[in-house]
Amino acid sequence: MPTSTRPADAFTAINGFLGELEERGYVYETRRLRAHILNEYLEHALGEAKASALTTDELMDLVHADAWLAAAAAGETRRRNTLLGPDAAAAYNSQRARIQTWNSFSEYLGLRLRLELPVAGHGDWLEPEEAHTLLRTLAVKRPVGANAATSLRTAAVAALVAATGRSVPELHGLDVTDVDLEHRPFPKIELSTGPHPLDKETADILRRWLVVRGGITQQLEGTDPGYLWIPTKPGRPRHGEEPPKPGLSRAAVRTLHAAHRTLVMQVFGAPLRPGALLLSRP
Repeated sequence: MPTSTRPADAFTAINGFLGELEERGYVYETRRLRAHILNEYLEHALGEAKASALTTDELMDLVHADAWLAAAAAGETRRRNTLLGPDAAAAYNSQRARIQTWNSFSEYLGLRLRLELPVAGHGDWLEPEEAHTLLRTLAVKRPVGANAATSLRTAAVAALVAATGRSVPELHGLDVTDVDLEHRPFPKIELSTGPHPLDKETADILRRWLVVRGGITQQLEGTDPGYLWIPTKPGRPRHGEEPPKPGLSRAAVRTLHAAHRTLVMQVFGAPLRPGALLLSRP
């Protein structure tokens, strides 16, 4: 809902917008993305204006918005490298997310300003047969130098993303007990919304991962905590202490994403996010 009294300071207005998103129940990932985009926008506008602060009205000047989108499209606002290099152009859907965020912020401020929103891009989707082929390849092909357990875990995560339509963060909290590969007539996995049937290929990949996972957790002293996705090797020592053995903690979402990017790049020859493998388009 638009705010009735618009904050004069741009930074304060952004924080108010993010606070409202939280109150309205937006998930953390969405709020984090909106915060990143608006902070990028503010930082760029401050640089263009050569100022240390801007009013809300100054920030929402369309001249600032156009300059920011042009800079972002050219990769000039990027803070981290990408697989295509630090100067790679922004992805189509990244630009669309920027415009969506700007429009939502403008609406929150009670302004009538809107940027033209391009139609949704394909987001590097693979066609169903291409996705099936890549999933089969991920399950059986291990690039030279790659860790076998990590490769199989990556294939299992990718297969579940494709089969369930859920993102990696949504599948991150699964436990071994959520997987029932002996269920009839179809194997199933228990999601937050209830049981979801699994196709034979996905079940086979999961079965192979569970075998490998069992070999890792056998090294634990005591009870297996039961996390479905576990690190495949010890991490780095921190603060002079040895890292926990694989299996005592869940594999972090960023770890699962990083493994996916690395393996797909090696096998497919191009970066693809896990969602690109969805067999049923949202």
